[in-house]
Amino acid sequence: MTASDASSAATTGAATSPAPPPVTLLIADDDEVTRSGLRTLLAAQPGISVVGEAADGVEAVEQVRRLRPDVVLMDVRMPRCNGIEATRRLLAEPAAPPKVVVITTFENDGHVTAALGAGASGFVLKRLPVRQIAEAVRVVAAGEAILFPAALRRMVAARPLGSAEALPRAALTGREEEVLRLMATGLSNPEMAASLTVSLETVKTHVGNVLIKLGAQNRTHAVVIAYESGLVVPGFTG
Repeated sequence: MTASDASSAATTGAATSPAPPPVTLLIADDDEVTRSGLRTLLAAQPGISVVGEAADGVEAVEQVRRLRPDVVLMDVRMPRCNGIEATRRLLAEPAAPPKVVVITTFENDGHVTAALGAGASGFVLKRLPVRQIAEAVRVVAAGEAILFPAALRRMVAARPLGSAEALPRAALTGREEEVLRLMATGLSNPEMAASLTVSLETVKTHVGNVLIKLGAQNRTHAVVIAYESGLVVPGFTG
């Protein structure tokens, strides 16, 4: 085989490599116009396949069991069963529960923090450009949490601080508290590793320990606990 043939074969092989499957998405919102608009816009985004809709939390749970989407875009204020309870029910499913992204009109909605506490991987605002909502869906499907530090700070600042007992600070080591504060700024694991001059595996261990000790469902929930306990204040930037 000549160099030209090898190059051609490599090019052909690259061209025929299968594309990753799209992220399957279910949209739950009680407003039909909003739901339809989101479906149309998100279905046009690369890497996303909208497989179903739900008008309330009960229907969302039923549709997830039938369609098995990767991600649910979940409104929080819905009849029969709101997004908080629907999230709680979905994440209690024994067979590969979906990721949940809360979508809301107002970032200071107390229902959002409750949904994060129930296990949602993050939240997005309905006024965001559709490409940002689509990116949030793709990121969550890949196993990451969506954390917009500025929006989260504003949301928590609108709520009264809870008791410092909400955070078992005695159970966290000094380094774990430092990692939690960095998480609140929205840093990724590699960015935290660079900031702390430690290995990525060390950061992953600290993050895992923080989640376990706080009883947090994910990073976003841990950051909400940190804000509400007063360990991190709304003006904190790192």
